[in-house]
Amino acid sequence: MIESSAESLALAAAVLDAQPFNAVVGARITAFGGGNAELVLDIEDRHRQQFGVAHGGVLAYLADNALTFAAGSVLGTDVLTGGVDVNYLRAARDGRLRTTATVVHRARTHAVTTAEIWHETDGAEPRLCAIARGTVFVTAPGASR
Repeated sequence: MIESSAESLALAAAVLDAQPFNAVVGARITAFGGGNAELVLDIEDRHRQQFGVAHGGVLAYLADNALTFAAGSVLGTDVLTGGVDVNYLRAARDGRLRTTATVVHRARTHAVTTAEIWHETDGAEPRLCAIARGTVFVTAPGASR
């Protein structure tokens, strides 16, 4: 479980809510701090591709944001994703996607992070449906705005 102060979680939620694209996707940040972050998304029809499962782009979006929030919790708010590699393991049709991200290496100018995307349905054990690795870079103050 990721420990989050109410203040830091509220700040992270405000940053996520300020992303116009997140208004389309509808992800929520549920934990933030100490090199970790967690995002949750309830799978809806708008998230599905032609075969009825969550679109890979939705999972990549969750990974990208979770990785960057985890890094931002230790590097500060002026950060941008430098790259993300996502491996899809299994499809998710209904329920929730819970993405947990952790900083595995931190330097002065960047962090390397990993994420796991879990598919949750009521009454069933969560199933790992994707893993990701990313690099997040510190930018000049205000450059990422």
